[in-house]
Amino acid sequence: MKSTFSKFILAPAVLAAAALAATSATAETTVNVPFKFTAAGKVCPAGSYTVRHEENSSYVTLSRKGTSENFMYILGPGAADPTDGKIALNFDQVGGTHVLESIQYGPHVTGRLDKKTLQDMERQSQLTGGR
Repeated sequence: MKSTFSKFILAPAVLAAAALAATSATAETTVNVPFKFTAAGKVCPAGSYTVRHEENSSYVTLSRKGTSENFMYILGPGAADPTDGKIALNFDQVGGTHVLESIQYGPHVTGRLDKKTLQDMERQSQLTGGR
């Protein structure tokens, strides 16, 4: 059976450069996402999002500016270069829907966040006859 993942197109990552202040206990960056997307099963509108990481924790928080809704994820080792300061939201594109795939915060990255969403979409596609 042909892998269903071949149907998915990796959407371009939304990138933001960040200069992290060494004196700050919490580093925070604003990222502008030009399209609506799904995160943790919820549809998030296009707009400005804050990506926040506390220095002494393994968590990263994504929140839409001006709202109280937050998504918290666990970070793990990522980029080979420990001085990498890139902050990026990476998306999969399924049909016309963007799904948050991972968050990179400097040399750290979350695991794949969209496994369940992709499985649900695949299951729904099979139920509707692939349409």
